[in-house]
Amino acid sequence: MAEKKIRVLIAKVGLDGHDRGAKVVARFLRDAGFEVIYTGLHRTPEEVARAAVDEDVDVVGISLLSGAHMTLVPKVIKYIREFGGNPDEMLILVGGIIPTDDVPELKKIGVDEVFIPGTPIEKIVNYIKENVPKKKKSTKAKVNE
Repeated sequence: MAEKKIRVLIAKVGLDGHDRGAKVVARFLRDAGFEVIYTGLHRTPEEVARAAVDEDVDVVGISLLSGAHMTLVPKVIKYIREFGGNPDEMLILVGGIIPTDDVPELKKIGVDEVFIPGTPIEKIVNYIKENVPKKKKSTKAKVNE
């Protein structure tokens, strides 16, 4: 029986029109064996959350270069919950121009990891492969408590 592929949603939220990095990451993730869904440019937090829930993804990757990460990322997480998804069961990743001072706050609201430009793609691939099973296992453990 074939192993279920990890499903990754790559999203460009807000008015940021720079998608080259997101497309490069999406292609590398696909080549690494993941199933990748790319939302396209200028998506609202609601659209990204709806796609994450409807597509039943394991990973939500949000690419932001606009500086609006502290506003948009919490909204995506909030809408995932509102649309019936559980962001605690998904890896929430943020990539782009993110000041290091903002990373702890993003992690506090539910972001699992932040990747800045220049991060080797192998690091992202390995992070996903290592942490999707851990996330699913820890969520199941909480349910069984």
